[in-house]
Amino acid sequence: MYACGLVDTVVFSLFPIFSFRYFYYRKNWTSSWTVLNGSSLSYSKNQGSGGSWKFGSNPSKPEFVLDLRGGSIDWASKDKSSKKHVIEVKTRQGTELLIHSENDTTINEWYKALLETVNRQVGNPDEPNEDEVPESPSIEKLDKEKEQRESKKNRSLKSSASVDAAEQKKTKTKLKKFLTRRPTLQAVREKGYIKDQVFGSNLAELCKRENTTVPKFVKLCLEHVEKHGLNVDGLYRVSGNLAIIQKLRFAVNHDEKLDLNDSKWEDIHVITGALKMFFRELPEPLFTYNHFDDFVTAIKTSDYKQRVSATMELIKQLPKPNQDTMQALFKHLKKVIDSGEANRMNTQSIAIVFGPTLLRPEKETASIAVHMVYQNQIVELILMEVDSIFGH
Repeated sequence: MYACGLVDTVVFSLFPIFSFRYFYYRKNWTSSWTVLNGSSLSYSKNQGSGGSWKFGSNPSKPEFVLDLRGGSIDWASKDKSSKKHVIEVKTRQGTELLIHSENDTTINEWYKALLETVNRQVGNPDEPNEDEVPESPSIEKLDKEKEQRESKKNRSLKSSASVDAAEQKKTKTKLKKFLTRRPTLQAVREKGYIKDQVFGSNLAELCKRENTTVPKFVKLCLEHVEKHGLNVDGLYRVSGNLAIIQKLRFAVNHDEKLDLNDSKWEDIHVITGALKMFFRELPEPLFTYNHFDDFVTAIKTSDYKQRVSATMELIKQLPKPNQDTMQALFKHLKKVIDSGEANRMNTQSIAIVFGPTLLRPEKETASIAVHMVYQNQIVELILMEVDSIFGH
């Protein structure tokens, strides 16, 4: 029996008998070029050469082939498909296939041809028909192909692992060589490859690098504020734009040519914000850690004159850069207070701003609120006695 044509098919299951490892499942309708040749039903997405397949020369290999020997043919029930004129084909290997065509004549001819093929094979379903049935992959062949794929995959993984191990070893060797011959930090600095920061630097080291006792950036800020900002409302109390302050910080740290008269820094609160940030980021505050408790003790003294005298003696014990920077800052802040009618800043408000910034304990304790009171009082006392402590 021979028949061929384009019909719609849907496969419910396809797998070799006794094995569920190679399972193929499809539930959508697909138009296929279908050929019934003897007891074999072959499918392909494209039409074979001359309208059929010549299995010996294999000009157009089918997508899959069904052996109808021992199978059954019937019209499909509604639970299998809602379409009309649908043929249900079942093979003895367990394949279930639906065949459909909108043309009544075509589907009836297919039903008749399939039924005759199945009935003719009922007497001897196991009889081989090698001339008619194309070669189909056996379970053993599929097993062998699977083993080959797994073997290839394992070889690939081993090769990849070997390459990774070699790369790691190569990287470690390079890193080891680099670490053994890398220059010292001092040598890199001397060659100018890296520059020391201004913000976050130790005050004494910064002044030594700049060959001064008051950092250049501090002087620059104080002079600029005194020239352009003493009458600005809320001076040092109002916060500047943090993003612009960070840009200024970056420019200072990277030794860029700094001009505070540039329009980028026109907001005076950006300058004052950067100055406060400089003092906050000192590794050790302007009033050094080892004198913090001494300053607190001095401010607790009941007699005012003794309080001022004790504070003055403690300031004299500070390193020279701390003394000179403190003198420049407090004399500047006194000028800010003297312009209080315009900027509305007084001794107490300046002390509140600078107290926690200029002195703090090395280790915070539960008495942080008490410390804050003393910090403000110490700054306030120095502001009131600037001339007696530092001289005119």
